[in-house]
Amino acid sequence: MPRPQPDSPLLFDLPVRPDFSLEREALRDSRWPVAGTDEAGRGPLAGPVVAAAVVLDPENIPDGLDDSKRMDAAAREGVFTEILTRARAVSFSAVCAGSIDSGDIRKASLEAMRRSVATLTVKPLLVLADGRDVPPGLPCLGRAVVKGDQRSQSIAAASIIAKVMRDRMMARAGACDVRYGFELHMGYATVRHRTAILEHGPVTRLHRLSFAPFRT
Repeated sequence: MPRPQPDSPLLFDLPVRPDFSLEREALRDSRWPVAGTDEAGRGPLAGPVVAAAVVLDPENIPDGLDDSKRMDAAAREGVFTEILTRARAVSFSAVCAGSIDSGDIRKASLEAMRRSVATLTVKPLLVLADGRDVPPGLPCLGRAVVKGDQRSQSIAAASIIAKVMRDRMMARAGACDVRYGFELHMGYATVRHRTAILEHGPVTRLHRLSFAPFRT
């Protein structure tokens, strides 16, 4: 299946908040259902990369959808519940640190997106994927949307699901091993996290050993 070129909007073309225009365009073109997909956790030193896919109900769109990075934790949790209540289908998938190390983070992110779409209970005819790449192996047409979590409500919903689920995983990791404070930094390279790594070394199967500083 040919992979379309991503559209790259100028900064001033971005809406203040994501809207439903891309989805309504697909609906007019008889390409419905539409799923949005996005990932969380490309940059951390530890933990999985998590992706989600969401098919929204055009007549019952949750309030407060936005790029998850522009929301605080309390706001994300509130909208997370609204998405689960109102969306037609929601799924998520994680690719572990070991799999990230055996390939690379870009491939792992796209694979997590593909898995999320594949496990939706409502099968889409079009997938809107955040970023510059369409995940390989989608069961339908895919469209890459640059800054998609700021443009598409479906992608924004997926970004919130992915972020909340990954944060919960890292909070659980922090409860299991209190030395690193995973529940505070979610695996990112904070001073506390780097100090703990120097003191205790990496955690097997949790830290990404292909990332600096481990690979040096």
